[in-house]
Amino acid sequence: MKLFKCQSCGQIVYFENVRCESCGHALGYLPRAMTVTALEPEGDVFSALAARGTLVRLCGNADHDACNWLVAADGATTLCLACQHNRTIPDLTDAKNLSRWQKIEAAKHHLFYSLVRLNLPLANRIDDSEHGLAFDFLADSPDPMGPKVMTGHDNGLITIALVEADDAERERRRTQMKEPYRSMLGHFRHEVGHYFWDVLVRDGSRLEECRAVFGDDSQDYDAALQAHYQYGAQADWQEHYVSQYASTHPWEDWAETWAHYLHIVDTLEMASAFGITVQPRLTRDETFSAVIDLDPYNPATAMKDIIDAWLPLTFAMNSLNRAMGNPDMYPFVLSPSVVTKLAFVHDVVHGRAAR
Repeated sequence: MKLFKCQSCGQIVYFENVRCESCGHALGYLPRAMTVTALEPEGDVFSALAARGTLVRLCGNADHDACNWLVAADGATTLCLACQHNRTIPDLTDAKNLSRWQKIEAAKHHLFYSLVRLNLPLANRIDDSEHGLAFDFLADSPDPMGPKVMTGHDNGLITIALVEADDAERERRRTQMKEPYRSMLGHFRHEVGHYFWDVLVRDGSRLEECRAVFGDDSQDYDAALQAHYQYGAQADWQEHYVSQYASTHPWEDWAETWAHYLHIVDTLEMASAFGITVQPRLTRDETFSAVIDLDPYNPATAMKDIIDAWLPLTFAMNSLNRAMGNPDMYPFVLSPSVVTKLAFVHDVVHGRAAR
C-alpha cells in the first residue's frame, strides 16, 4: 500500500479516507490511476484533481459508506471496479449486517488494490458468467440451529461469512482452530488465491511446474481435510509450509502461500513509502538490517530482494508489538522451502518461467 496525499492542500491521507481533514475536500480512489484524489463538485459529478479534466462519480456503494472508489461520470455502471464483483450482499436494513458488511468491503478494497497493482486478470460475472470472480457475503440463519455460512471458494465464487467481521467471533474461531493469525483481509487473500490457482496455474499451463513445487494436487482433497482435522499437521510442518493449514493439501498450500505473498509485498510497499530502515544497534549482523527502498510490486524486483527486506522488517515489527504487550504482528517462519514457494508465486504472478 502506498501513501497518498490531498492534491488541494498536500495533507497525507489514508486509502480509506472520504474527506481531507485539513482542507475539507471530498476524496475518492481512482483505481486505474491507483491514487486517492481530491474532488471538486462539477454539477452532479466531480472533477478529479489528481487527473485534471477527468469527471467521475462515487461508486453506488458510497451511499452505504462501504466504498470510496470512483467510476467514470459517463460510464455505463454505477459500481466501481471492485464492487462489480459482488454477487450477493446482506440485508442492509439490519444495522448489524450493515456494520459488518462495511468492514468486509474495507478489506475487499484493500485486496483489490493489490490485484490491480499486480495487473492480474479480473473478469467478473458479467464478463464471464461461469468462471468470473464474484463474492457472496452471507449472514448466518437467525435460527440458532440453522446451517452456518462457510467461507470458501468454488469455481470463482468466493463466499465470505458475514460473522467473520465480528472481531470477538473471529478471535474465538482463531483460538478454537489454534491459528496464530486470522483477519478479514487474510481471508480475502487466501480465498482469491484459490481463484488464481484456477486462472494462472490450471488454465495458464503451469500445472506441472506447480506440482513440482507444491506437490500433487490430484490427491483426494476431502480426505486430506478430514485427516488434517483429525490428526493435525506433521511434526516438522514448519520446515515445508508457511502455516499448519498449508500442510493440508497442495491447493491450501498454494492459497496460504499466495496470501502471504500479498501480505509481504503490500506491507513492504508501505514500509518503503515511509522510508523505513532497520538497523539494530546491538549487532552488525546484516541479516537483521535493511533499507526498505524497493518496489515489491515491480516485476523487475527479485524475490530474493523482497525476502532480504522482509525478514529484518518482521523482526522489527514483532519486537515493537512485543514491547506493547501484543502478539507478534507476523507470527510465521519462512523456511527455505517456503521461500521457494513464494518465489514460484512471484514468477507466476508476473508471467515468468519458474527458476
